Amino acid sequence: MEYVLRTYNLTKTYKNVNVVDNLNLNVKTGDIYGFIGKNGAGKTSTIKMVMGLSKASSGEIELFGDKILNNKCYGRIGSLIDYPGFYLNLTGEENLEIHRRMMGFTRKNSINKALEMVGLKNIEDKKVKNFSLGMRQRLGIARALLHHPEFLILDEPTNGLDPIGIKEIRELILDLNQKFGITVLISSHILSEIQLLVTKIGIIHKGRLIEEISYDELKKRNRHYIQLKVDNDKKASFILEKKLDIRDYVVWEDGIIRIYEKLNVVGNINKILVSNDVRVDEIYINLDNLEDYFIRLTGGKIDV
Repeated sequence: MEYVLRTYNLTKTYKNVNVVDNLNLNVKTGDIYGFIGKNGAGKTSTIKMVMGLSKASSGEIELFGDKILNNKCYGRIGSLIDYPGFYLNLTGEENLEIHRRMMGFTRKNSINKALEMVGLKNIEDKKVKNFSLGMRQRLGIARALLHHPEFLILDEPTNGLDPIGIKEIRELILDLNQKFGITVLISSHILSEIQLLVTKIGIIHKGRLIEEISYDELKKRNRHYIQLKVDNDKKASFILEKKLDIRDYVVWEDGIIRIYEKLNVVGNINKILVSNDVRVDEIYINLDNLEDYFIRLTGGKIDV
């Protein structure tokens, strides 16, 4: 099976506004698919439609090659949508046991396996109220793994975590994909983390999928640039155009300018700016990353 998920012109309309607009996602078996966009772009609405938690206004969803969606399809998917809720005065193992019984999962040993997979094996007797936020997120993922799914959907799994917790979730997702062969779709606004994880990226903007690209192809498209930090970006921009004939540049916040041409004349750019009374605090050559690419496509930074 080549694809675990495909959508065809998937649309969700609220009050005559398409919050998801003719979306065509393509998640292949074995992918770690990064689904990124600003707050309100339509990520969670899409995921809820895929999981059958919200009805699409139009379009189709195909799971594991089947457009007839039923419990058999959803039984092959694990998900963590929104912040995971638990009984705080119970242990992690007790919480998973309640979920196992409610869902009718028959294999009791699946709890130990799931806890082991997420790195919580030695603290199964610890009450959840004493868990860190990162541990609770991992317990939420363990709950999603109880029935041994082939496809895992995670909606903002690193929200609110400190850098150590974010790193732990990243390493866990990589393990689930590489060691256990689980296909993962992850939505996130932390682009610096997403680019360390994914094999493919879908960028949603105002409800529309404006780009779907493999991470390898994205790296090929990334461009080198000269980054300047100056005290007067308006004056610097004028000098770049009039004295150096530079047109391919972008002015960012806080006096940052990125120049995408004439990379071999860094010294001359610096010399001419300084000689025209523009203070240059930094100048160096760098390479685009995922956030840069996102900004070029959408015209603004992702919300943090």
